[in-house]
Amino acid sequence: MRLLFLGDMVGKTGRTAVWDRLPGLISDLKLDFVIVNGENAAGGFGITEDIFLETINAGADVVTTGNHVWDQKEAVAFAGRNDQFLRPANYPQGTPGRGSGLFYARNGARVLVANVMGRVFMHPELDDPFKAAETILDACPLKEQADAIIFDFHAEATSEKQCFGHFVDGRASFVVGTHTHVPTADHQILNGGTAYLSDAGMCGDYDSSLGMDKEEPLNRFISKMPKGRMEAATGPATICGVGVEISDATGLAEKIAPLRLGPRLSETIPEFWR
Repeated sequence: MRLLFLGDMVGKTGRTAVWDRLPGLISDLKLDFVIVNGENAAGGFGITEDIFLETINAGADVVTTGNHVWDQKEAVAFAGRNDQFLRPANYPQGTPGRGSGLFYARNGARVLVANVMGRVFMHPELDDPFKAAETILDACPLKEQADAIIFDFHAEATSEKQCFGHFVDGRASFVVGTHTHVPTADHQILNGGTAYLSDAGMCGDYDSSLGMDKEEPLNRFISKMPKGRMEAATGPATICGVGVEISDATGLAEKIAPLRLGPRLSETIPEFWR
């Protein structure tokens, strides 16, 4: 199975770049399944239902989120009526929406996608992500109820992300980190066969501070005083993500490599998809 994960869409420039390029990527690379993190798609803070639906229409099979999931008030309402929209699974019981789901890939494979949020340097501090993952895996084991299992681990600390990867190694197909908006270079297949990347990066303007116009963040570092609101940067976006090939026989990863398309970072498409 060929899976593509795209990191956090930031603002209009990030989301429109994904919408423009994703249909062609699905066709050209013969992708079976696509996941996009959309939690910063609405002006850098949260996501609206229209943006979510447009992302699905562009070809995403699932849209994941993170700590900004509720920044747009309408998300509380639409989270419960859209199965392809995931919020972190370790929110308390009774939170609108859901944190995981079983979906069908274009090749017919059953794909379990789970969205979990870390707790180190993260707000709000949610329930134990490791316990949440254990519950998800117990309910839908790899190669029993699911042909592939993907975790979007939305977290700040790379140590927490790495430990989470080792925790589910051999029981999940792929663990990808989101939240920091900076792509890491540690893509690998862990000892048990789980593909891992600490952070997929963002889909947004990299002439910025994490996708936000750089002037106000820079001012706050220097003066310690806000001058205005944070605004999403509006320059040309670079799409950042990661491609994974998953064995149909074992549900574990066989190949992993970054995908980057745009003006700022060196463009790369996984060699095994060329």
